Amino acid sequence: MSRFTEMFRQSPFQPLRDHMATVMKCVGLVQPMFAALSEHRLQDLEDITKRVFKSEHDADLIKDEIRQSIPKTFYLPVFRGDLLGHLKLQDDMADTAEDIAVLLTIKPLALPEQIREHAMTYVGTVIEVCNRAAELTGQVQAVVEQGFEPERVETLLAAVREVETAEWRSDREQYKLSRELFALENVISAVDIMLWFKVFGELGRLANFAESLADRIRRMLTSR
Repeated sequence: MSRFTEMFRQSPFQPLRDHMATVMKCVGLVQPMFAALSEHRLQDLEDITKRVFKSEHDADLIKDEIRQSIPKTFYLPVFRGDLLGHLKLQDDMADTAEDIAVLLTIKPLALPEQIREHAMTYVGTVIEVCNRAAELTGQVQAVVEQGFEPERVETLLAAVREVETAEWRSDREQYKLSRELFALENVISAVDIMLWFKVFGELGRLANFAESLADRIRRMLTSR
């Protein structure tokens, strides 16, 4: 019997929390990657990138085991499909962090001085969205185990709205930063501009997946 099968008998969210912990090891390395690149610590960047790849692989292994373990034969307090959807969004977060690592190392790349500070601010807003979404995964377990007590549900729904607000701030930063990036068209190469635009877009996708995870939790709480 899979170790996760027994976990599901105790709580449907403990396996998801275990997976999210590994996902956040991956996501949590995004900011250090940007710091290393910004400070021209290229060997550190390579080392951090390898850790991202390892964490993403570990998350994939846990994901596959959970998918095989989600029970079909006994009662769950939430829909099985919602659990699988929740797991998929967590997996998307890890995959996107890995995609960012690839883009930052696929060719020698320098973060333009003119947008360095704003870029680091933007990265921080994205990681804030992810951290808030990760916290929700832990909080929802207590709500489920307490039988969806209305006051606890409302508190968690308020936290979901905070994730959405944080993602909205991230979107604004992405738009402003992208405008600043394209204003450098006579300063840096077109290839580097498009690569950085892709990097900023992947960061936006990371925040979007985190927001979608929060929305998935809202659905679990309100569609019973």
